[in-house]
Amino acid sequence: MRMKLSFSRTLIYVILTAGAIFSIMPFIWMILTSLKTYGEVANRVFLPAVPQWKNYLLAWNAAPFGRFFLNSIFVSVSSVTGVLITSILAAYSFARLNYPGKNVIFILFLATMMIPGEVTLIPNFLTIKALDWYNTYYALIIPWTASVFYIFLLRQFFMGIPRDLYDAAVLDGCGHFRFLIQIVLPLSKAAIVTVAMLSFIGAWNALLWPLIVTSSEMMRPIQVGLAIFVTEAGTQTQELMAAATMTIAPILILYFLAQRQFTEGIMTSGLKG
Repeated sequence: MRMKLSFSRTLIYVILTAGAIFSIMPFIWMILTSLKTYGEVANRVFLPAVPQWKNYLLAWNAAPFGRFFLNSIFVSVSSVTGVLITSILAAYSFARLNYPGKNVIFILFLATMMIPGEVTLIPNFLTIKALDWYNTYYALIIPWTASVFYIFLLRQFFMGIPRDLYDAAVLDGCGHFRFLIQIVLPLSKAAIVTVAMLSFIGAWNALLWPLIVTSSEMMRPIQVGLAIFVTEAGTQTQELMAAATMTIAPILILYFLAQRQFTEGIMTSGLKG
């Protein structure tokens, strides 16, 4: 029995290790490619003979990447702030408040998740043009400050908080807003960190929408800036991979800093209610 259990555990570790190696290979390929010459990339050499660290400097100077990074940071942080405010308030409303039609409204909210994002691109763009927001931060931020998915995620977590806590808070003269701020939010830190992380990653990696609603290079985020390396003369793959490595670095740093809360939020959100 013990030998069978040991074999099963070893097999699980082998499968997980293989999966981890398979998952990390694209990152290794990206970093190695960023250190190659153009000839080594064209000849599909796996390891660079001499690491070309200058590719990072060339990639940085190929475009105003400092401005691109500032745009992405500002848009991402603003989007996360808006998403947290709208999602927390709406999720608490659906989880704790009682009013006519609450379930119907929530179902209609969930139904919007079945609409492909591509279908709403033209209506959203026409709205942006009508509001005279084209090529402004408003167009990059406002449409993404609310998300049905994040509302659903937080609602499920809030519903798992014992009702007795609210009853005890009411006896002490606590209203809904104070209960939300002082009790619900501290207990929901893992779920909130998860929402913040997913929202930040989504805003940071946005490409199609910023490409549509901006025309000035000074307004474009980092992902749109990567398109500079794709030209009619050919793609400077080594410089593109260097720029991509710099682009993904903030996301990896943010994930490792919030890894524990992020993992806990993914495991616990949506399991109750």
